[in-house]
Amino acid sequence: MYDYIDGKLAVKGPTYVVIDAGGVGYHINISLNTYSAIRSQERCKLFVWMHVKEDAHTLYGFFEEGERRLFLHLISVSGIGPNTGRMILSSITPAEIQTAIVKGDVPLIQRIKGIGPKSAQRMILELQDKLKKEGPDSLISVPLNTTVKEEALSALVMLGFNKAVAEKSLGQAIHNSAENLSVEQLIKVALKTL
Repeated sequence: MYDYIDGKLAVKGPTYVVIDAGGVGYHINISLNTYSAIRSQERCKLFVWMHVKEDAHTLYGFFEEGERRLFLHLISVSGIGPNTGRMILSSITPAEIQTAIVKGDVPLIQRIKGIGPKSAQRMILELQDKLKKEGPDSLISVPLNTTVKEEALSALVMLGFNKAVAEKSLGQAIHNSAENLSVEQLIKVALKTL
């Protein structure tokens, strides 16, 4: 329902924040990882996920899109709910969690409060292949802003390139880049493959 909420931080704590966005205060549960990222900010943008139950609608917020994707992977595992997922993200960094799952590091995962040996093994069994396919940095990096890609695509089409071919070239350029590229840099990289 919501992708992100951007606004002034009205209340800030280690487990939740209240963001004032357009005169509405959104109570959003966060991990310690997100708290440490926003600790000194007066205003922030959190990527959110809404958990709907019969008796409550609860928002969970994440400083980075990658942290939210990892959270969604975690709660897809049988026996791990949103609060346990948040506990996992509060115990160790998203990068450490991803590495532990990919490498099958059961002892590290078991050190997280609320995760026993069976849950740790189930988490590795259900997520290891998914995380390997997505690559080592996919969950912890912030994806390129789509407007940059759209601007680059528009420029390439205006230069006379086929839209589908240009889009494919831009996708490869974004995938192969270790850093976020500006519109100009993205066009230059894409032009080398066109």
